[in-house]
Amino acid sequence: MIEREQDLFSVVRRIGIFSWSVIGMALLVALFVYLLVQGRVILAPLLIAIVFIFVLNPLVGSLSRRGVPRVIGTAIGFVIILAGLVLLGFLVIPSVIDQAISFTETFPEIFDNTSDQVSDLSVFLGFERVDLWTYDELVTYLNDPGNQETITGFLFGWLRGVTAGVFEFILVFLLGPVLAFYLLIDLPNVQERLLALAPQRNRAETAYVGREVNTAVGGFLRGQLLVALIVGVLLSSGYWLIDLPFWLLIGMVGGFLNIVPFLGPWVGGILGVVVAIATTDLTTAIWATVVAVAVQQIDNNFVSPTVLRATVRLHPAVTLLVLVLAGAVAGFWGIIIAVPLAATVKIIVGHWWRTRVLGESWEEASEALIVEPTSAARSAKDEPNGGIASEDPDPKVEESQDD
Repeated sequence: MIEREQDLFSVVRRIGIFSWSVIGMALLVALFVYLLVQGRVILAPLLIAIVFIFVLNPLVGSLSRRGVPRVIGTAIGFVIILAGLVLLGFLVIPSVIDQAISFTETFPEIFDNTSDQVSDLSVFLGFERVDLWTYDELVTYLNDPGNQETITGFLFGWLRGVTAGVFEFILVFLLGPVLAFYLLIDLPNVQERLLALAPQRNRAETAYVGREVNTAVGGFLRGQLLVALIVGVLLSSGYWLIDLPFWLLIGMVGGFLNIVPFLGPWVGGILGVVVAIATTDLTTAIWATVVAVAVQQIDNNFVSPTVLRATVRLHPAVTLLVLVLAGAVAGFWGIIIAVPLAATVKIIVGHWWRTRVLGESWEEASEALIVEPTSAARSAKDEPNGGIASEDPDPKVEESQDD
């Protein structure tokens, strides 16, 4: 009887600890979201810096273990990225310019054809025919002096938004890499300072959870960039094979948007079908649909499972809900961070539940959260600094974890 009471008390105590932990975590997440919304000006460059850190740190860490100073290794990493971008620009930009010029020249025809297709579709669906403006009617309306005051006021408002957008663009692509450069150089010291904030008795476990987060989030970010590149190449190649106009532009848009899970092939497919209907014929539109569906299936069944090995299991429905919620709260950048943030929350909360309530070991908890347990679970005792793996383990943490 006494043993049962003790077991019940232990379960209730664990549930209480977990409940208060969840409340604390919810408050921290709410505070984090509030700070993101209030300080969203610095959110974009910070995110770019984090992406650079996750992408380049494996290379910088490998060079550092071979005796190369981190400042030189970081510089090598940035030079490699810059060289890759320059090479990609030489290969892609001429075709992009040609297709952009062609799009500008054929835009009136695309506009008129799209209007006709929408009108015919409304009749096919049983509605009254929708008469949309032609391109010439739109130009006439825009040139009407009576409408120019309204248009001018709209343009001034748009210009203010564009000015802020240009400022944010400069801030992102100048400040982000600079932040990443300095953080990469001093990353081991930053990790040690962050780990020192945890109580001594929980430091080893904090380091372990940090490594689990790094495994999942780092693997997702690096893998998603590679997947986006592959999807862009597949879409562009498929549209080129069926002779779809603006095949490279559409493929690039689909590949870029594939940074957000599920979005790239869908948007690329819709754009391909619309362009095919507006510029060619129904047969090309059907082939564009076939290409988009084929790329999506290749991505879902071969590319993503192969590239995104070390990531957190998130149900597709949960992922979509998280993307919608993050977009409503923080806009585009919220959508970008939605999946990594959800993965981080799941790892931390899941680890706490399985270790505190269910009494499992760290390795058992990680196997339930990570698709393929990587060396993080096996090397937690070797590199216990958590987060992004560093090269200088803390001997005190090793000693406490061994105990």
